[in-house]
Amino acid sequence: MDLDHALIQRFLGEHPHRLLFVTMSGAHLYGFASPDSDYDLRGAHVAALERVVSLRPPRETHDLLDRDAPIEVDLVTHDLSKFIRLLLNKNGYVLEQVRSPLVIRGDAAFDELRDLALRCLTRFHHYHFDSFARNQWHQVAGPSHATVKGLLYTYRPLLAGIHLMTERCVESNLRTLNERFRLSYIDELIERKVSGAEKAPLDGGDMGFHEREFERLREELREASEASGLPESVGADVRRSLDDLLVRTRLATRERSEGPAS
Repeated sequence: MDLDHALIQRFLGEHPHRLLFVTMSGAHLYGFASPDSDYDLRGAHVAALERVVSLRPPRETHDLLDRDAPIEVDLVTHDLSKFIRLLLNKNGYVLEQVRSPLVIRGDAAFDELRDLALRCLTRFHHYHFDSFARNQWHQVAGPSHATVKGLLYTYRPLLAGIHLMTERCVESNLRTLNERFRLSYIDELIERKVSGAEKAPLDGGDMGFHEREFERLREELREASEASGLPESVGADVRRSLDDLLVRTRLATRERSEGPAS
C-alpha cells in the first residue's frame, strides 16, 4: 500500500492506551481504494488494570475522526474486553478487522488473538454479511442515485459471506474474492471506482440487472450457510482461551507514564 505512514503513526502515537493491534479497513482492505480514500484504522487496545478497576474507568471505545488531515483519518479501537465480547457475539466487523492482512501495528498478543478469531467462526456469521449487504442495497436502491461505490459495498459482503461459509476462512478483498466468482461486472465496477468515477450514477437498466444479482447472491449466501457445517456457537474451550488471553494481557499492561486517560 502507498500510505502516508508518518500521518498514521502520528495518530497512533497520541492514543491513550497500549495498542494491541491496528489494521486497515474500508476501501483499502476491500481492494478498491481510490488515491484519496480515507484511512479507516481499526483495532483493539488494552486499558491498564489500574484504570479498569478504578471508580472512573475509561471508555471502552476510543474513536477519532480528523477530516482536516491531508487524508481523512478515522481511527476506532475497542478495549480488548469489548473486542472479545463482540467477536464472541458473531460480529463480522471485528472478525474482518482482526484477520485483515493490512497490519499497521501488532504484537505477540495480537498474533494469538488473530489465531483464536478463526476458531470463532459460526454459521450465524452469515447474518452479519447479509445484513451489511441489505443495508447498502437499501441506500443504493433508495431515492438517491445509485453509485458505483454503493454497489461495490453491496456486493463485497455477499461474496465475503459466501466465501466464509464455504471455505471457512476470512477474505475481505473483493478483487481476490472475484478470482473465484468470476463476475465480470465486479471487475468493471472496481475499475470505475479506482479511476475516480465512484459517484457516477447508474441508469435504470443497470439497476434492474443489479437487483437480480443482489437477490441471487443473497440466496447463494443463505444456501451456503445451511451447508457450511460450521457450529452454531463458539466452543467453551475457545472462550476459555480468549478469557486467558485477556487476563494475561491486562495484567501485563501498566498505566502510561504520562498519566491516566480522561
